[in-house]
Amino acid sequence: MSQEANIATAKRMGEAINKGTLEEFHDIFAAGVVDHDPAPDQGKGPEGFIKFFTAFRTAFPDLKIAVEHMVADEDNVAIAYTVTGTQRGPFQGIPATGKTIKARGMQIAKFDSDAKIKERWGSSDELGILQQIGATKPTSTMNEPPAISGATV
Repeated sequence: MSQEANIATAKRMGEAINKGTLEEFHDIFAAGVVDHDPAPDQGKGPEGFIKFFTAFRTAFPDLKIAVEHMVADEDNVAIAYTVTGTQRGPFQGIPATGKTIKARGMQIAKFDSDAKIKERWGSSDELGILQQIGATKPTSTMNEPPAISGATV
């Protein structure tokens, strides 16, 4: 397929997540899609993505993904995005807090000849999400490099 068709599929994925119409993933992901960075307990194929985003949307019912930057070639679409939402249900074992989140992430999708995602790589700031809902304390910034044990000058 064309670069334009792949971009349309990537946009359709974001719209399905934002609207909660996750059954559309069957038309967005190839049956044998390989996720190189799956979430814990995600499962395989389109159903794995449906399971993951169902749980994510249960925790954050107003979940929104906004694409900040996109780069594409004939076979791949890469996006940088921001995810926002309010925690109204359990997330990673943390009960609902009512706190809002805003986190960044990146994804690369490789497409097949039918403009379906056949491979996916990605990363989101999960630690930032956990910090924002109060599940973990923010790490302090380093003002100085760490001392190296046994170092001599």
